[in-house]
Amino acid sequence: MDTKRRTGRQLKSADSAGSGSRAPRLSEVLAESIENIQGELGYSPDLKVRKVEIGVENPVQAAALHLSGLADKTSVNEFVVGSLLLNTDGWAQEYEDSSPDLPALLLSRILEVGEAEVQEDWNDIMLAVLSGDTAILIDGYTLAIICETRGGETRSVEESSSQMVVRGPKDGFVESVGTNVSLIRRRIRSSKLRLEFMKLGTETKTHVAMMYMKEIANEDLVEEVRERLNRIANEEVLESGYLEELIQDKTFTPFPTIYNTERPDVVAGNLLEGRVVVIVDGTPFVLILPAVFTQFFQSAEDYAQRFDIAILMRIVRYVSFIVLLLGPSVYIAFTTYHYEMIPTTLLINLLSQRENVPFPAFVEALLMEGAFEILREAGVRMPRAIGQTVSVVGALILGSAVVEAGIITPIMVIVIALTGIASFAIPAYNMAIAGRIIRFAFLLLAGMFGFYGITLGLIVLVAHMNSLRSFGLPYLSPFVPLSVMDQKDTILRLPVWLMEPGQSPQQIRAEMPEFKQVTSGHESELAPLIKKNENRGKQPKGEGEAK
Repeated sequence: MDTKRRTGRQLKSADSAGSGSRAPRLSEVLAESIENIQGELGYSPDLKVRKVEIGVENPVQAAALHLSGLADKTSVNEFVVGSLLLNTDGWAQEYEDSSPDLPALLLSRILEVGEAEVQEDWNDIMLAVLSGDTAILIDGYTLAIICETRGGETRSVEESSSQMVVRGPKDGFVESVGTNVSLIRRRIRSSKLRLEFMKLGTETKTHVAMMYMKEIANEDLVEEVRERLNRIANEEVLESGYLEELIQDKTFTPFPTIYNTERPDVVAGNLLEGRVVVIVDGTPFVLILPAVFTQFFQSAEDYAQRFDIAILMRIVRYVSFIVLLLGPSVYIAFTTYHYEMIPTTLLINLLSQRENVPFPAFVEALLMEGAFEILREAGVRMPRAIGQTVSVVGALILGSAVVEAGIITPIMVIVIALTGIASFAIPAYNMAIAGRIIRFAFLLLAGMFGFYGITLGLIVLVAHMNSLRSFGLPYLSPFVPLSVMDQKDTILRLPVWLMEPGQSPQQIRAEMPEFKQVTSGHESELAPLIKKNENRGKQPKGEGEAK
């Protein structure tokens, strides 16, 4: 790929040096302008040119150009070409008598399209056409009227496939930056919500949107994000992952320092917390920054369920991450170096299982981990209809086969299976991948030094995490540095009325009208019920218990 790019640059520079021809531009002659645009696009067949005549006695030639796959055909036909054809008779005589500025007249009285502007720069005109807009060229003018007609085939809003929830909103982002912005605005109807557009990629000219909440987001953070995005000078920006690598604080770390999501409700919540959101056209994954370690263990469902259920689920996720990191390595350390810590009965069973196994526990773990990763990757790449079936069946057959062949002990199969299941309990896919990578380092340390190696690895891991920053924010905050007030929504998720300023349920109930005010006008209906409750309260204790 790099060789092709270098070769392309060399040919391009040699071409420009040899030809000496000036860059294409708009001409006062309509035919020359159309020819220049067609030549710039390599005479592409999807470039549609619709020529019209403006005026009756002295008609003026004009043309509307658009790319059929990117522009909305209805907008082009009805609001651009239709406006020029249907409204000609009404204003043609006025134009011929007074001879006003024709482009200004088209903008003010003729074109029915919602957004239109006059553009004279060649690069801006080409970018508009390549983005799906329609360019109107007029004979005798070296300018173009750009009409907003972007459309084409897009995916409809569907539920997120990577971050599914049982309770909560079911809509997810799509590949259109305009649609994604609208999904966010539906949730935050505030004038403080700010939106900035920019184009990144010298060749792709990808539309990138940056959103933040004025007076909530830190101004230094917003400026830092803006500067990092503007410094990007790559030829292509095709996915938000390109930006993630270019703007993150530290590259050589397995831990993700920028959060990505497909869920509009997650983005809205983070915007209200003061974070900055980056939306890239062409991908449903939106970047949220800065990000901290605890953020990757939070799910959108935590705020849709009761707080006690959310606390339980979060504890399960943190325990699953510990099992993912240390499960196989702890087993290796026990059975290789510290078997005296294993209960005698269990130790006898383990030794009896290892009688016919030719490999040590470390090699067993590597073999099973490698096989499990292959099955996981195969299940992702295969067609969805059979991918999960092949993964499950393959794991069952492979596990039973290696045990019967005497290559792996049954307890090792259980440990690796539990570790693999624990990786799926983490909401953020990139954090689960980080845990899978670090797990192999702990396997090596446990195989060489036992618990001493695991302890050394944990010290290095915590030190490395403590050195990470995400746009200046410590990665382990609010634990390091410790902030007691920010512990309301980390491992635990307290009730909403304790996390945010507002009324508590007791205060809300205290401000509700009295029972008599609520039931006014219904005394006759409620009288039998009230009398029955009063009589029940006057019954002797013994009589009530007997009934």
